[in-house]
Amino acid sequence: MTADRPAPPFEADERVMLESWLDFHRATLALKCAGLDEEQLRTASTPPSPISLLGLVRHMAEVERNWFRRVLAGEPAGQIYPDDGVDRSGFTGGAEAGAAEVFATWEAEIAHARAVAADRDLTDTGWHGDGESATPVSLRWIYVHMIEEYARHNGHADLVRERIDGATGV
Repeated sequence: MTADRPAPPFEADERVMLESWLDFHRATLALKCAGLDEEQLRTASTPPSPISLLGLVRHMAEVERNWFRRVLAGEPAGQIYPDDGVDRSGFTGGAEAGAAEVFATWEAEIAHARAVAADRDLTDTGWHGDGESATPVSLRWIYVHMIEEYARHNGHADLVRERIDGATGV
């Protein structure tokens, strides 16, 4: 897990801007988790929500996998964390995985996402859905969605972290 957070440039072309903001938000989630032990990373926000920082990292590993592997690259990649019968998005499934394993998996999915996107144009598309109902999705849309997804969940991470040890900011 890295705790470095690159600042997005104030001026850049569209691709650099999108990738920079996505990397900024990825790093923000890592910073929200930095310095916590396994028990703290597993601490749920507040009942009835099961969201924990480790659950957010698992979820974002699943999200990275979905949009870059399955949709953009068309890879037949299954879920990383098993369905626990309650949640299929990683928040609670795979709870037995240790923090080091979860962070390594998330970082591997990010690395794969970067590799999949590297040689594609922003207008290149993958397919969301199956069969006749599948719709094309551009890399540009995926980047914007990923920024939105991380930004929303980083807000959750802010609240969870504050509950754990009072830390705010970042």
